[in-house]
Amino acid sequence: MGKAKKTATKAKLPKRKCCASKSRCGRCPIRMLKDGDLPAGYTVKKRELVRTDGKKVTKKKLAQAA
Repeated sequence: MGKAKKTATKAKLPKRKCCASKSRCGRCPIRMLKDGDLPAGYTVKKRELVRTDGKKVTKKKLAQAA
């Protein structure tokens, strides 16, 4: 008789730029690349999240890819 819990969780999106802290945060693109958690079509170059096809990274398209 309690409220139903949501089973679907939102995917964690990577930051667009690494903050360069020694202990990597949960959304660090470098850590996500190493763990294999980055969405398909994305990679990291010079501590910044980039698309493999060369287009601009936007939050909207990143959320759709995740």
